[in-house]
Amino acid sequence: MPRYIPTIPFEDCYGSVGNRTYFHWKKNCYYKKKAYTEFKGTEAQLVQADLHHRALEAWRSIPWEEQKIWNEYAVEVPSKRAPYDKKAHISGYNLFVSAYQGFAQLGNEHVPAPVRYSSFPDFFLDLESNQVVEGTGLLMNFFCSIGYGHNGRRYRLLLKLELTRPGHGRQPGLQRNFLASSNCPEDDGRVSFLIPDFRETWRLDLSEFTAHCRFILLDTQTGFRSRERMRTFRFFI
Repeated sequence: MPRYIPTIPFEDCYGSVGNRTYFHWKKNCYYKKKAYTEFKGTEAQLVQADLHHRALEAWRSIPWEEQKIWNEYAVEVPSKRAPYDKKAHISGYNLFVSAYQGFAQLGNEHVPAPVRYSSFPDFFLDLESNQVVEGTGLLMNFFCSIGYGHNGRRYRLLLKLELTRPGHGRQPGLQRNFLASSNCPEDDGRVSFLIPDFRETWRLDLSEFTAHCRFILLDTQTGFRSRERMRTFRFFI
């Protein structure tokens, strides 16, 4: 392997740059061609990437006058990233894509019309019960409470779920999306999710699990999505 000859201003190198990786051996610096493995993505990642590309094409297809309306509405939307103040907001493109992808997750993919963003109600979820159905599916029932004064039936819950061994931490890359079987109840009530092939999905043949959950409200009228609410449950089956 070639040895790196010190030069000005770089007397030494370590790490990767371009297609080279620099390393040290016996007090000398050498370099080699950087290893590269193409990652084509999992099936779920490819599906999500394809959805994002369709949303981008849809944004490009709408007239500039309509894009301007989205931009105006976006100024009123607080960013979901820090700093969480009125000075930070999303773009019209972000607002459009949020609505497009929200409708797609609801099974109603289409080009949304401009609409103002409205704040989501506060909501609370607790694991009520669960059971194995047809041998391979897991039915998870949650107690759901939507903030007072809001019609829960306007919203549908999206669950980002990862099942692990008891006490194990979460790995976001292993979470899978599941849509509630019906809209939220008008008053306090039950919301259910069917998790097919749950043992095979996470390769766990256990009687006790830890469920790492992220819940998101989907507005069925606008397609917009709420901030996520994270909960962790431990349960037996």
